[in-house]
Amino acid sequence: MKAELPLLLRALRAPQQLAALPPADWDLLLRQAANANLSATLHDWLAQHGVLAQALPQAREQLSWAAVMARRHRQATYWEIRLIGKALAGLGVPLLLLKGGAYAAAGLPPAAGRLFSDIDILVPEDSLPQVEAALMRHGWVGTHHDSYDQRYYREWMHELPPMMHVLRQTAIDVHHTILPRSAAQRPDARLLRAAARPLAGEGEAAAAGVAILAPLDMVLHSATHLFADGEFDKGLRDLWDLHCLLTHFGRHEPGFWEALPARARQHQLQRFMFYGLRYSAMLLGTEVPPATMAAMAADAPPPLLLAGMDALLTRALLPHHPSCRGAGSAVADFLLYVRGNWLRMPPLRLARHLFHKAFLTPKNSQGAAA
Repeated sequence: MKAELPLLLRALRAPQQLAALPPADWDLLLRQAANANLSATLHDWLAQHGVLAQALPQAREQLSWAAVMARRHRQATYWEIRLIGKALAGLGVPLLLLKGGAYAAAGLPPAAGRLFSDIDILVPEDSLPQVEAALMRHGWVGTHHDSYDQRYYREWMHELPPMMHVLRQTAIDVHHTILPRSAAQRPDARLLRAAARPLAGEGEAAAAGVAILAPLDMVLHSATHLFADGEFDKGLRDLWDLHCLLTHFGRHEPGFWEALPARARQHQLQRFMFYGLRYSAMLLGTEVPPATMAAMAADAPPPLLLAGMDALLTRALLPHHPSCRGAGSAVADFLLYVRGNWLRMPPLRLARHLFHKAFLTPKNSQGAAA
């Protein structure tokens, strides 16, 4: 275990060493975990390793309350998935879950204690009008009414404008692919859907005809969601997702590690996957086979750029708690935000977009309020 890592990362890498933690460090650990949205995850992780019973009583009580909230959240997720399935029934569109909803429905390791704000689904692009209309008939409405925002999502992005249920206030994001249309990389959504796996079992999610991405594609989406983005305030939680998926599928899916590099290149996501393997191993101790890491090294950025990314990401992926924010953290956040927008759109369109959001959207909002 690396002593220079923040306390939360050391807890995730070697939870057994928390048994002798002094009270002040338990307080700091809880604050870092709450900041990273990992409190309930930490509870389940410590329980899994037999350390929870040895925790400071006050810390154990706080973690237990976080776990209760996470269980309620997971029950609500099952219910919401069932209602989404009911809304889409009869369209002939499979309910393909992404990210947190998929982890919860399938009972995958990242679901332990995980909280998320919306449910993401993936549908064929040509079915978007029917899916949107069906959801609206069942109480979901759009949340972005500005004409520019509508164009932004519908012409350039990989999803419809986010929708929220008028009664339950639950959110859903309807994707047709996993990266914006305007991005340079073009993952093949048809291949994602073709390889998707229906959920097994007799639970509510399985009864609704739910499917999830295949293991390789789920890992690729996890890495892409993290490293194509420009905001890393919950980056450690997403990196933990990736670590758990890599560890789980690496152990239980035959040929997983050998097939990962080729699948990443097939979807044009090899750079994001390289970053995922590199920083998951660096910060969380993920055991990546040397052969897989060597195969992905062909997709690494040039040495100077990689050194820069190391400097940025080893800061931005830490909890955004004051105890983890050292020199250069704010600069790293800003540069990665700029990078995320640069990856999202070509330069001219990005300049127009930023100009509109900075100057025209606030003006339009003020006019509407008046």
